[in-house]
Amino acid sequence: MGKGDKKSKKGKLVKGSYGNTRPHKKHNQKIKPPSDKTTAA
Repeated sequence: MGKGDKKSKKGKLVKGSYGNTRPHKKHNQKIKPPSDKTTAA
């Protein structure tokens, strides 16, 4: 289980592939509303 192992996380990092062991990062789509302190002038 090293750099040449396609199923391990390290192997996927070296090869640059994704799968169950190394899923894609999900972008945070929630936008936080601005707090009251920053909107006060």
